[in-house]
Amino acid sequence: MELYKIPNLVVGTIVKRPSQHCKTPYVADVRLEDGTMVMAHTAALGCSGLADAGGVVIMQPVENKKNVCSHKILMVKQTERNTERILGIDPKMAETLAEECLKNNCIRHLEDVVSYKREQKRLNSRFDFVGVDRDNKEFVMEIKNVPLADYVDCFAKEKKGKDFSNIPMDKKISYFPDGYRKKKSEPVSPRALKHIQELQKLIEEHDVRAILCFVIQRRDSSRFQPSNVDPIYQEAVKRACESGVEIKTIQIEWKDDGTANFVRNDLPIHIYDTHI
Repeated sequence: MELYKIPNLVVGTIVKRPSQHCKTPYVADVRLEDGTMVMAHTAALGCSGLADAGGVVIMQPVENKKNVCSHKILMVKQTERNTERILGIDPKMAETLAEECLKNNCIRHLEDVVSYKREQKRLNSRFDFVGVDRDNKEFVMEIKNVPLADYVDCFAKEKKGKDFSNIPMDKKISYFPDGYRKKKSEPVSPRALKHIQELQKLIEEHDVRAILCFVIQRRDSSRFQPSNVDPIYQEAVKRACESGVEIKTIQIEWKDDGTANFVRNDLPIHIYDTHI
């Protein structure tokens, strides 16, 4: 099912990040296919290593001439075993795709909603969607983009030297979160941790549906799980799930022409030893 389409996309290769001209790590120097150099913005910090030097990226031109960047990076191209795939890495695009799924009844057990609004504050957080479901019950839904997937979910140093060539390429594990932290005792994403804790609080103290939805913008995943590299977040998701927070997934496949196709909304979710 075609869910969304982005026009006028251009392809380039990252030469340097941060940019030589703008030192924020959210800006990269990119060489277009015709050799032109441009500055491009990444909404997430390096997009978990997917938007670093040498990466082939798919971008959308930026209309606002006041912006430092003329382009925004939305996707990356990767080649594995002579097979090219496109991965969506932009968190704001994940929210857009989730909204299209909401409109088209593609979110499991959240069909035919009466109404919804974007970016609404509840408790001490601003959540992506607040609305009324078909049973006239208020729901609060937070969206998380999941750009990463691998054959194992572990620290990078533990993957070194391992051979995954006997595993089918579409049997990867998508996981969230991933990123740099100073200490192992700290969460990878304090913001993501706060969101899941406040969703749990909404369940326990207010009569609303609380939903955490992970958007997987790639086809080569066969399951999702809170990442093993962040046991703090992993445990928080377990507690929230036990309290009634609904954990959902949406899987999307991108095409070269900028088309986003809906794949499935029932990707297995591994929170405990079994999946939900």
